[in-house]
Amino acid sequence: MTLDEASRDVALKPMQGKVVAVTGAASGIGREIARVFALAGAAVATLDINDAALGSLAAEYGCRPYRCDVTDAASVKRVLDLAADELGGLDILVSNAGSAQQGAIGDLPMEELRRSFELNFFGHQNACQAAIRIFRRQGRGGAILFNISNQSVNPGKDFGPYGIPKAATLALMKQYAVDHGREGIRANGINAGRIRSGLMTDQMIVERASARGMTPHEYMAGNLLGVEVTASDIANAFLHLAQMDKVNAAVLTVDGGVMATSLR
Repeated sequence: MTLDEASRDVALKPMQGKVVAVTGAASGIGREIARVFALAGAAVATLDINDAALGSLAAEYGCRPYRCDVTDAASVKRVLDLAADELGGLDILVSNAGSAQQGAIGDLPMEELRRSFELNFFGHQNACQAAIRIFRRQGRGGAILFNISNQSVNPGKDFGPYGIPKAATLALMKQYAVDHGREGIRANGINAGRIRSGLMTDQMIVERASARGMTPHEYMAGNLLGVEVTASDIANAFLHLAQMDKVNAAVLTVDGGVMATSLR
């Protein structure tokens, strides 16, 4: 390979030689994140509880599938250790798994709020602690990237069961940056806007648009650019953030421009 060919390969596949683990990778934003990193040359470990969808990712993009429940700390540690052994290490964790529970917070059964915290907060903590142990063993630093919803900074009506643990996850990201930055471990996040996915279904979009007297398109494109943001937009933002070696404790907002959710 000539120098020019090597340079072109790096430009086309900026994640060549990197190992990336993605939680909640079987559908929606997680699936797009896995696809984008795989196409960028990374060896991608996909973690989810949906075996069939993981198999599809493996067949299409060569990702390595691992069944994993992120609410089970022991399971996450076992799976990430296995993935690191099989793929030659771990460079980046994309902590993405989550689900969007709804309900008025004053009426919500406590067990439902606790269940949401188990996935939307402690699931991140479980994955991050397992990744930190691997990064330390390797001695070369690493990166943790969080999927942080705009519900963390701009609560929506009846979205407290989802937004409250997401706000805690935003704080968690900053704490990892503070506590582990000197170890060469970066912690950053994507503040994602409204995205059609397994979390925000077409039915949910219709219902929330109707409650605001909008069409579904107006609801999804309700930003300064007047465009709908897609899962691919979020995935490409994660890829961009993964390459920013000197960025830490940062949140990149990807929502077409919504001043109420802006952290700029």
